[in-house]
Amino acid sequence: MIFWIASYPKSGNTWLRTLISSYYYSEDGIYTDNIIKKIGQFPEKRHFNEFKYDQNIITDTSRLWLKAQQKINQDKKLRFFKTHNAFGALNNQQFTDRENSIGCIYIVRDPRNVITSLKNHYEMNDEQALKWMANEKNFIYDVQNLKKDGYSDFQFISSWETNYKSWIVQKQIPFMIVKYESLLKETYVVFKDIIEFINKTTGINNKIYKNKLKNSVQSTSFNKLKDNEKKHGFSEAIISKKSNKKIPFFFLGPENDWRKILPKDLKTKLNKTYEKNLKELSYI
Repeated sequence: MIFWIASYPKSGNTWLRTLISSYYYSEDGIYTDNIIKKIGQFPEKRHFNEFKYDQNIITDTSRLWLKAQQKINQDKKLRFFKTHNAFGALNNQQFTDRENSIGCIYIVRDPRNVITSLKNHYEMNDEQALKWMANEKNFIYDVQNLKKDGYSDFQFISSWETNYKSWIVQKQIPFMIVKYESLLKETYVVFKDIIEFINKTTGINNKIYKNKLKNSVQSTSFNKLKDNEKKHGFSEAIISKKSNKKIPFFFLGPENDWRKILPKDLKTKLNKTYEKNLKELSYI
């Protein structure tokens, strides 16, 4: 069965996957370059190899989401998958359901810090990023993959608010919401809670291996991940449209503080736009 690691883009999904993959897919809990690949992304091209879809319609694979998940779940093995997809339906096609999903960790981040990472990752200015986050019809796809093999890595992400709300209001699968800021502040404690939730939800193992947990936390610190990217690169970094070079994936991390980085007018707009959500998540 599928266990989702879900989030809006640039919210800490990658860091959470380094922690989870280190703990569950190593003997000692120590992170290595390839271990994060144990947690795949859904959707990916390989999930649709046995199905026919129109390569000229970017969204066409959405009608196969559930069929692809049913195929994945045939052997009934537990698998973690990353997704930025909103929970719900697109063109009356449900993203996932109770029959195909066993649980979810949704990691959410203060939108005022999300926007600084989005600007770097997608090379946008303030207004572009603000509009991008508010777009209810927003989706992401890989142009290079589309040109190369006819598959776009299409994901329907919607707006920041809708993406977040869609996962926490659904009643079909058990979920745990994790604030990026809490994970950053008390990594060991929060990650221990995450492991306990995963173990309980999936029935893997009720035991907590403290040494593995400690090693997972220590080996996936932001500085170590950033240094590792400088030395070896990172597979999820994208190519800059301006320089044609890879944009560093691990950008600011703990130093991403909207109070110090964002201009005053953008702070005002974000506080007004997301006031209700910021209060709900105790950011204000």
